[in-house]
Amino acid sequence: MTNRFYNDFDCEELESRDPDYRTPFERGRDRLIHNAAFRRLQAKTQVFLSGEYDFYRTRLTHSIEVAQIAGSIARYLNRSSAQLTADFHIDLALVEATALAHDIGHPPFGHAGESTLHRLMLPYGGFEGNAQTLRLITEIIFTSGRSRRGMNPTRAFMDGVLKYKTLLGEWDVPPRHHFLYDEQRPFLDFVLGGRDFPAALTAGKMRNGFRSLECEIMDWADDTAYSLNDLVDSANAGFVNIGSIRRWADDQDLDTDEERWLDDLMAAITAGSLERAMNRKIGAFVEACTLIERDNFLAEATNRYRFGMAIDPAVRREQNLYARLAVGVVFRSPQVCQLEHKGGWMLQRLFGALKANYLDQGAARHPLLSTDFEAEMARCGGDERVGARVICDYLAGMTDGFASRIYKRMFDPDFGSIVDLV
Repeated sequence: MTNRFYNDFDCEELESRDPDYRTPFERGRDRLIHNAAFRRLQAKTQVFLSGEYDFYRTRLTHSIEVAQIAGSIARYLNRSSAQLTADFHIDLALVEATALAHDIGHPPFGHAGESTLHRLMLPYGGFEGNAQTLRLITEIIFTSGRSRRGMNPTRAFMDGVLKYKTLLGEWDVPPRHHFLYDEQRPFLDFVLGGRDFPAALTAGKMRNGFRSLECEIMDWADDTAYSLNDLVDSANAGFVNIGSIRRWADDQDLDTDEERWLDDLMAAITAGSLERAMNRKIGAFVEACTLIERDNFLAEATNRYRFGMAIDPAVRREQNLYARLAVGVVFRSPQVCQLEHKGGWMLQRLFGALKANYLDQGAARHPLLSTDFEAEMARCGGDERVGARVICDYLAGMTDGFASRIYKRMFDPDFGSIVDLV
């Protein structure tokens, strides 16, 4: 049965390809899952450094949970929305692909890795995790039978991961995050079908909030997963407990609802049932979603913009409370910040060493990394901006453990052997 919700505009790929037994959206999901960039998420930090404990979430398990929640939201909307029918509905393969892909651009060592690379790359176009995700699926990930790099995504898939639509150069003051690389304008133009943004969507926050339905689903699933499941990991690690919650709450101006939510959280911790309580809340967060109709400059071109998603304001406030708690108690704790600082320092030294070896004039060049990397650098033709982006791509693609090993081999005189494999 043909799904009338999507049209040729949604399904168009960057490069025309003969159809096979799958839909275009199923192809995008499958290409992503069977790719090294996706597998590397199993060894990248979510909250705590990967490998510290077997049961903590990594970027990979987090992405799988986001995909499950996003799929549940799509199923719920398909069943509960009067506008949607058996032959006019949200595509699950597309939603799951956007959710599985949403973090593949994130570098090692969590948010510290992202901020460090952005600081180092600011003279060369900056670094942003979501922009790097777009770069991976359009320019880096290689799939067989292609005449160009990238996984040849559909317009709907590209738009689904595109949380931000403002180029770095369009900001008056360069932001720390929430932008696309200036070189990605052609992909943004492709997503929009060559249309210009209307005056009402000026660069910045307004434009970054202009998202497709599938992107909205992915983003709420991500918010749900990290605000609920990351709290469970944090409690298991000993960061979130009765004492830390009360100390944090004493410094907040909480309303009655927020106090009640924290009381329920502490009761679940006391009863040893926090994970069950958070799992139940996932269902409530899914059912807080409602399909709405929108009027905007893409609504006539695609149902992905004709329809959007509204979220119960009370549930959004509850999610925001848990996110603020996690930031205050966990992400700003000395233990986590020390590890993130160390990770950022390693990336800074690696970037500096690679830049000095490959890009600085008069440097004594040595083949420091893989033959693939050497070939990429050779193709830069001495262009410092292009070369810095290749170095950044390589560092961003590293897992936590791989980055640590490369750092030790390059800077620790007591580590490594001539016969070691990197």
